[in-house]
Amino acid sequence: MKDFRLLVIGIALLLCSCNAHKRVLYLQDVKDGAEVNIPEDYQIKIKPLDQLTIIVNSKNPELAVPFNSSTSYNALSGIPTSGNINSNNLQVLTVDENGVLNLPIIGKIKCKGMTRAELSQVIANKIIEGGLIADPNVNVRFANMTISVLGEVTRPGRFEIAKDRITILEALALAGDMTIYGNRENVAVIREQDGKNIVSVLDLRSKEIFDSPAFYLEQNDIVMVSPNKYRAASAEINQNRSFWISLASTAISLATLLVTITR
Repeated sequence: MKDFRLLVIGIALLLCSCNAHKRVLYLQDVKDGAEVNIPEDYQIKIKPLDQLTIIVNSKNPELAVPFNSSTSYNALSGIPTSGNINSNNLQVLTVDENGVLNLPIIGKIKCKGMTRAELSQVIANKIIEGGLIADPNVNVRFANMTISVLGEVTRPGRFEIAKDRITILEALALAGDMTIYGNRENVAVIREQDGKNIVSVLDLRSKEIFDSPAFYLEQNDIVMVSPNKYRAASAEINQNRSFWISLASTAISLATLLVTITR
C-alpha cells in the first residue's frame, strides 16, 4: 500500500510538471524541420503622422544640399541663402493626417500606404523630372520606429527599432521575454489603423501565429502580455493577506488604546 501511494504521488508530480512545461513553452505544435513561409514582400507601410528622415545624395554633393537641410533657400534657384549646412541640419518631416508629405523644393507627395523604397523612387523621379539632379539617390528612413511591450515581461517599456521587419517574438526578446506568469495563449497586439485601434490576440503556443497579420509588428504597435491565472491567484492571496494583517494591526491598536483608557 505504501509503494502504491508513492507511485500515485510520483505520477501526480509528473503530470503537474508536464502541465507547467506546456504553460511556458512556445510553438508547441511545430515539428523539427518544419518550414514556415515568410511573406517576401512584407514591408512596413507609411502612415499618417509618421516621422521620416529623407536624405538625397548625388555625385555632385552640392546639388543635394537643399533637399537635406533645414536651411532657408532661394525659391527660384534652390541655393541656400544663409547658414552652413552639415549633418546636424537634417530635418525630420512629418506625414500629415491625410497621408501627405511636404518636401523642400519638391512639394507635396501623397505617400500613405507606400513603403520606404516606393517613396524613395517617387522622390527620385520628381527630382529628375524637375531637372534638379540627374542622378539622385534617395534614402528614406523612419524617425519614429518604436514599439511598446507591456504586462508580464521582464523589462516592459518602449523600444526603438532599427529595421523595418520585427516579429512579435523579437519584440518579446527586447523586453527580456515573458515572466513565468505571462499568459502565452493570450498576447494582444494593438495597432492603430485608419483612425481605429485594431486588436489581434495571438496564441504563442501555436504555429498559427505565423499566419497572423500581427506576427510582424508595425510602427507604434503595442504588445500586451496578460497574466495567467496563477499570477491572478497570487495577487489575490497577497491582497487578502495584507487585508488581514491590516485588520489585525488595527484591532491590536484599538485594544491597546482601550486598556490605556480603562487604567
